[in-house]
Amino acid sequence: MKIKRISKDDYYLGIAREVSLRSTCFRRMIGAIIIRDDQIISTGYVGAPRKTKDSFEHNYCLRDKLNIPHGQRYELCRSVHAEQNAIINAARAGVSLLGGDMYIFGCVTKTKKPIDAFPCFICKKMIINAGLNRVISSTADGKKKVFKITEWTKDWQEHDIIDDENQYG
Repeated sequence: MKIKRISKDDYYLGIAREVSLRSTCFRRMIGAIIIRDDQIISTGYVGAPRKTKDSFEHNYCLRDKLNIPHGQRYELCRSVHAEQNAIINAARAGVSLLGGDMYIFGCVTKTKKPIDAFPCFICKKMIINAGLNRVISSTADGKKKVFKITEWTKDWQEHDIIDDENQYG
């Protein structure tokens, strides 16, 4: 009897899914992990900055209260994105991200329906500057999409950031 193991990408996306369960956003649960040399070196989820009140503690979403559509005006959100927290947590631990891969899982908080967990522009810029090689994101159809960071930079060199095909929100 031959037992089939899941792929490494599915394994790491599953771990990112578990990390997402710590999210404190009424809209989305997103978890991110960073892998380098086949080892988890950092994790992050959507949540308020350390030692501050999150949306659950306030009992409302500030962006919902202000009628801000999804994918817009992130600066008015009290949360830090999962990708940002994973990068920040690695920096706090003094761990280099160069050459690593980031796995991102996302779903709707209330229904747990999967979403295209693609990084926003702010997170994409941080991912590029952190020196990561790939981003593997869960998708709304339950599959995954692999992004090569060199393709983002090449695309942005030839076009502009606003022309990016795979935008979050």
